[in-house]
Amino acid sequence: MQNNQVNITSTIVKTFVWSRNIRLFHWLNVLSVLLLIVIGSIIYFGKDLGISTDGKILLKTIHVCVGYVFAANLIFRIILGFIGKGYERWGQTLPFNKAFKQEFADFKKDKNKAFKGHSPLGKLMVGALMLSLSIQMVSGLVIAGTDIYYPPFGQYFAGSIAQDKSQVALIKPYSKENVDADAYTEMRSFRKPFITAHVYSFYFLLLLIPLHILAVFFAERREKHSIVSSMIHGYKYLPKDK
Repeated sequence: MQNNQVNITSTIVKTFVWSRNIRLFHWLNVLSVLLLIVIGSIIYFGKDLGISTDGKILLKTIHVCVGYVFAANLIFRIILGFIGKGYERWGQTLPFNKAFKQEFADFKKDKNKAFKGHSPLGKLMVGALMLSLSIQMVSGLVIAGTDIYYPPFGQYFAGSIAQDKSQVALIKPYSKENVDADAYTEMRSFRKPFITAHVYSFYFLLLLIPLHILAVFFAERREKHSIVSSMIHGYKYLPKDK
């Protein structure tokens, strides 16, 4: 396992940390999450905004399509954490390895200690963000399947509520054609916990995102290791190991 800590008193050197894969994931995730928050908020307040049924279906369709990009990107990152190299791997990114306890103890003693990858607090933030994003992904895919009958679960849920199983294609969002009322009610009950998880993980993200931005800002001012720009070109300016 790589040594994440570096000597703060050594000569400053340009050090490659974040791979192209990590940087691509990060910025694509930023863009997709931002779009999902904006579109999701409009959908949530659709009634107050006077959005029609057709308009709501269109917004949900766009939301789901952006969600596919978000999900594919997140799955790519999850897989990369197991098969990637260096700081792509979860052992270097999440707070669940043997070195973390010592890193955290050293960080408490010296708040200016430099880390090649994430600091202990950064690892805790990444863990919280990944958990929240994963809940958003799974719950969102289930909601897409039960609401507007989109993949990967839409065909299954549409078939489960169809009166005539040979005419599943007749089932459309917000339409009662070929829909068994009892089966539809049962499906909506099934999706309730996923709605709850989606909403509360959304609120959690709204808390984590500004905290993440503020933490990066203050760490950049304190450490001056090019934390922000390193997620663009991959390099930090760190003390050289003795």
